[in-house]
Amino acid sequence: MIVTLNNGVKMPQLGLGVWRVEEGSQVVESVKAALEAGYRHIDTAAIYGNEAGVGEAIKQSGVPREEIFVTTKVWNSDQGYEETLQAFETSLTKLGLDYVDLYLVHWPVPERNLYVDTYKALEKLYADGRVRAIGVSNFPIEFLEKLLNETSVVPVVNQVECHPRLAQNELREFCAKHNIIIEAWSPLMQGGDILTNESILSIASKYNKTAAQVIIRWHLQKGNIVIPKSITPSRIKENFDVFNFELTAEDMAAVDALNQDKRVGPDPAVMNNY
Repeated sequence: MIVTLNNGVKMPQLGLGVWRVEEGSQVVESVKAALEAGYRHIDTAAIYGNEAGVGEAIKQSGVPREEIFVTTKVWNSDQGYEETLQAFETSLTKLGLDYVDLYLVHWPVPERNLYVDTYKALEKLYADGRVRAIGVSNFPIEFLEKLLNETSVVPVVNQVECHPRLAQNELREFCAKHNIIIEAWSPLMQGGDILTNESILSIASKYNKTAAQVIIRWHLQKGNIVIPKSITPSRIKENFDVFNFELTAEDMAAVDALNQDKRVGPDPAVMNNY
């Protein structure tokens, strides 16, 4: 499934996330397994420390570069206009690529209040053709409003924690008004109870699917871009096997009803780690 971003760029709706995937053979083999399974979207970040491995996997895979959508992100300690431009060059070198498909501001980091300058650096990279699209990650509404008021390029995505226990309904509504697509990290609520939830398991049984597959399908039908992480080839393949069934409106409502506005990750309004 492909989504069209607000600048016309096409982006695969389902990708592989590589947060906490070790640099070296682990990330190389994980990305290669994903590309072999049919994924064409890989999401990494400077802070993950595995950009080089992602680039190496792409090189080894034999899949043409132009067929793979690559996202990376500028880390909090590199925020600021000039700092971000330099951080991008470092990421590009590690990836071994000529361009990045999507470049994101990783966190707003309110304590530093540099995210507008950081985003303006992304705008320059976009204008110069170094990136095909730019966006943000972990931005609550108040930070998005400031960004929209003080910059000229509307972010194509807002990558945020999102899963059935944290549906992000208010943020989704705001983003929809501005043609910003929600991209879900922690889509399966890592360490949460969602994979053993009775409602999810009941739906999974009906389609002979796993709980994870039902949740990924829920994300896709909500219109979210979704990037489940795994290092296990069989699980990577399983997470991609979600295009041969469709949840009914009743199924979707049952999953929607699980929302508790419950985070398992940091609250971006106060997250100042850099």
